[in-house]
Amino acid sequence: MFQSGQPTVVWVLISVIFLILIVHIVRINLKFARLEKKYKLFMKGSSGQSLEKNFIKKFNQIDKLFKREDEIARIEDVLDGTFTKYGIERYDAFEDIGGKLSFSLALLDKNNNGIILNVVHSRDNCFLYLKEIVRGESYELLTNEELSALKTAVHYNNDIYED
Repeated sequence: MFQSGQPTVVWVLISVIFLILIVHIVRINLKFARLEKKYKLFMKGSSGQSLEKNFIKKFNQIDKLFKREDEIARIEDVLDGTFTKYGIERYDAFEDIGGKLSFSLALLDKNNNGIILNVVHSRDNCFLYLKEIVRGESYELLTNEELSALKTAVHYNNDIYED
């Protein structure tokens, strides 16, 4: 059945197959060693049961955060319309009255919409004027003090509102 040269060829084929299998076994052992090292690092300091509890705890926390997304969105909507920027300018409305009791107060939201309150103090009375501000501008004429308060408010914490 075998001729004189065939057993050598068979042994060479078996040797090549054997070498290929050895190389694959070494590769698999290296991969397994790396995987085992990662597994030990992952399980370090925890039993499998406590690790499972940690996973359940984290997943529950994530679920709670997802449930609060709508609430957070509503809060953000409310905050968009609140006054978060201000500027104030104190001044003497009349030369004979000192102490800078008069003032202009600008209150703006993040889109620079809001109001300017101007309080003018005299010896006998105190007057309050209110002007609407839309996108950082007024449709009414503003005094120098109101302009100064508005400018301060528009530039108040600009780094927070930059997107």
